[in-house]
Amino acid sequence: MMNGKKVAVVLPAYNAAQTLLRTYQEIPLDIVDDVILTDDASRDNTSELARSLGIHTLVHPKNRGYGGNQKTCYAAALERGADIVVMLHPDYQYSPRLVAAMVSMIASGHYDVVLASRILGKGALAGGMPLYKYIANRALTFAENVLLGQKLSEYHTGYRAWSRTVLETLPLDACSDDFVFDNQMLAQTTWYGFSTGEISCPTRYFEEASSINFRRSCTYGLGVLKTALEFRLAKWGLIRSPLFAGKARPPVHALA
Repeated sequence: MMNGKKVAVVLPAYNAAQTLLRTYQEIPLDIVDDVILTDDASRDNTSELARSLGIHTLVHPKNRGYGGNQKTCYAAALERGADIVVMLHPDYQYSPRLVAAMVSMIASGHYDVVLASRILGKGALAGGMPLYKYIANRALTFAENVLLGQKLSEYHTGYRAWSRTVLETLPLDACSDDFVFDNQMLAQTTWYGFSTGEISCPTRYFEEASSINFRRSCTYGLGVLKTALEFRLAKWGLIRSPLFAGKARPPVHALA
């Protein structure tokens, strides 16, 4: 726990057997009360390894996609009483040692959402991020900041922390089951007026780390732009969207 808040780390997993142990060993279990892994119909022994480590493990009989995996993770974390939920990829691309710092930013009452940014600092390219992905990241982030009225360093990190209130408020069932889920979720946090903080995070790109290919990256990028445009048009009252079904609120400080 931290500041009396129950902390859960959720691991959306697909063929993560080669990297799960390294990831799990660096999670700060002194402040984390619950670790939950959802195995999205892996072809390796991810679920068996997770259970051997004492991780609460759920298994999808059929692959539901990255977004569908997260939906299961968050529902399980809330059902098991989490007040703060950190989503961490079990592919060891992000540093689990930053969990405590991210949790503290929410437990302190300053933020509702915390993102571990690969772009703050100079770690992205140094960590092996392909140049085309870096350029696309910067271009998409610029467009999103304009359309969403935000000032984030990136929207595409897979390392995020959420307060229970955020997860209970966002209409996640309206989001995609594919990779654009991440982006839709952040657009929803802006729509509902939640405060978002960022922390610099080193990243690692290596053979065992999960990554999407160029074609799926292009599909993701188009989905990101569609989400941001949908947000802006809904904000102007020109369309109605299930992603942004509730009443929009101006940004509010968590301590207000």
